[in-house]
Amino acid sequence: MNSGIGFDIPDDPHEQNDLFVRLFNHGDGSLYDSMYTPDGISNISGGPLTGEARTRFFKDFLAGGPKIDSKVVGAFTTGDTSLLFVDYHLDIPGESGEMVSVHGVCTDVLVRNADGEWRLAIDRPVPTGTPADPAVDPAVDPAADTAADTASAHAG
Repeated sequence: MNSGIGFDIPDDPHEQNDLFVRLFNHGDGSLYDSMYTPDGISNISGGPLTGEARTRFFKDFLAGGPKIDSKVVGAFTTGDTSLLFVDYHLDIPGESGEMVSVHGVCTDVLVRNADGEWRLAIDRPVPTGTPADPAVDPAVDPAADTAADTASAHAG
């Protein structure tokens, strides 16, 4: 089905990963942000962002040319809610032009809207490691370095 924003949104949440990768790598932050619910939360920036703050972050961050590759490794769907586990590899341009590579697992929560289109409600990347490991999970240890911190440092 077409949402009127320039691309078809898959009905199957498993197929969304390919679309997320294409839109992310395209570099258009507004277009990528359109995959989220209006109040959807993304932690790619290093902290939870929603609404206009999330949109501004994606515009700035994706304009810098980061590239992502990812693969769905698990999914659970019930009704209009889907939980995806995604392995990702993110290359972010560093301050002197070198690519900074970040690997990890992302937990995505998608919801189906009234038009039957799936949208991201929560997008939470965690760098390589066990999500409950305080060394890599800011929910366990807020001082821990994360992929989001790296993204935030290279976004501006």
